[in-house]
Amino acid sequence: MARRVVVGMSGGVDSSVTALLLKQQGYDVVGLFMKNWEDDDDGEYCSSRKDLIDAVSVADNIGIPIEAVNFSKEYKERVFSAFLSEYQAGRTPNPDILCNAEIKFKAFLDHAIALGADTIATGHYAKVQEVDGLYQLLKASDQGKDQSYFLHRLNQSQLGRAMFPLGDMKKTEVRRIAEQHGLCNFAKKDSTGICFIGERPFREFLSRYLQGTKGEMRTPEGRLVGRHVGLSFYTIGQRQGLGIGGDKDSSGEPWFVAGKDMENNRLTVVQGHDHPLLLTKNLSALDAHWISGSAPKVDHPYAAKTRYRQADATCRIAHISGAQCLVSFDEPQWAVTPGQSVVFYDGEVCLGGAVIEAASA
Repeated sequence: MARRVVVGMSGGVDSSVTALLLKQQGYDVVGLFMKNWEDDDDGEYCSSRKDLIDAVSVADNIGIPIEAVNFSKEYKERVFSAFLSEYQAGRTPNPDILCNAEIKFKAFLDHAIALGADTIATGHYAKVQEVDGLYQLLKASDQGKDQSYFLHRLNQSQLGRAMFPLGDMKKTEVRRIAEQHGLCNFAKKDSTGICFIGERPFREFLSRYLQGTKGEMRTPEGRLVGRHVGLSFYTIGQRQGLGIGGDKDSSGEPWFVAGKDMENNRLTVVQGHDHPLLLTKNLSALDAHWISGSAPKVDHPYAAKTRYRQADATCRIAHISGAQCLVSFDEPQWAVTPGQSVVFYDGEVCLGGAVIEAASA
């Protein structure tokens, strides 16, 4: 009897081709469409109905059964509530990371096992391999699409049941296969919005759930240059939406958010992309998670990312104490942001990561 694989089908081209490839390889494939957001499902920014139609169309095309399941309650409790708490505290969380750990590889995995699945599969660009009884998470072959950063909180049990069939493929090849097999979504654009919530005006969306207290925008020297609408609505390195202009003493360079003073409700802003306050070589991080179950070596050269769209940066983990770690980079890193994740690599192997607490020069 063929091994049963339950594929998380989002209606996008990546998960659709994932299901197609596994069916071609002889697996007993079942599609599972997850609905995880209900607050404004009929709004212009939420496309779950269209996504479900696309997923069902693809499943019908390739000849597999598909089921829709609602994890909205789990998403609100495990992901969205933490997302709001972090923003309220002035940090900038990454909901996709928590969403993978708590929904796609926990709630979804549990449901798939109940359906008789041996393994689950998703359209992520990453790879898994087993070495000496341990499962490793590897970067995708296409470095421009690699999504291991978002998967770094998976554990051995989750990785042991996961398949990523697109790990060795390029996006152009995925679209070509989809078009070749007549999949309706072969040219569908990638989703870049909040995990399961979609693309929307972010400040407007956040203001539905968080109240902002207006305050001052000042330079590091203390000069008042504007007013902010609430510290929760800004992130370190932000350039757009600051509303600062017309300063005759300005250098003409753009303004960036460089810091938040939560106690005094003050936003620190600087001019110039490479202002010293935006460049740091050290950070402290909390809630560390190591994929192997064991912490990596201290004072050993590794690579790390402090945000998804970033080249690997050489670093050393200077200290590890429980779930806390101190990290030192060889070169200054730009706009290291509390609440985001620092993710560590040893070559192509993702070791795990931690949530950034603070950065320093």
